[in-house]
Amino acid sequence: MTKVKSGSILISEPFLGDPNFERTVVLVCKHDEEGSFGLVLNRKTNLKLSDVPELEHLNFDMELHVGGPMEHNTLHYIHQLTELTESITLGSHVFWGGDFEQLKFLLNTSKIDPDDIRFFLGYSGWSAGQLEDEIKNNVWIVNNSATDNLFHLNTDSLWRDILKQMGGKYKILSNYPIDPSLN
Repeated sequence: MTKVKSGSILISEPFLGDPNFERTVVLVCKHDEEGSFGLVLNRKTNLKLSDVPELEHLNFDMELHVGGPMEHNTLHYIHQLTELTESITLGSHVFWGGDFEQLKFLLNTSKIDPDDIRFFLGYSGWSAGQLEDEIKNNVWIVNNSATDNLFHLNTDSLWRDILKQMGGKYKILSNYPIDPSLN
């Protein structure tokens, strides 16, 4: 079993049955003895960054993603901005959070390429030991090397693309139909 850590990618098993996580890809931002925190990478909302009251005045707009089923009134972000201070490194050129005032300045002065940042409402969370139990019960596939090209993969096909890249039995899983009874 691959060990989960901060920066791991969780890929849901094809027939998870939980609408919050069905065919999702989650970036684990924090994992320790207290529990885990992550962001769903492939669930878009109909909202834009300008819909966030604190950010409506920015000269920058982009779509928001659903980070998970918890606390949809919170805003989170991952990025490739090495200059953003207080960010937490999750992998090769992937960072979580950072100085929010500095981020707003960079956004307002158009010093950020929209392809280098993603914003999320809410998050995914697990209590101590819960995520490990789910992994043992084959709810999640753990990938510790997929952060290298996260920002270059299509959000709409992310679940399938990462499984295909993993090859072998995972490539076969990537082709499973959503509802096998319709085959």
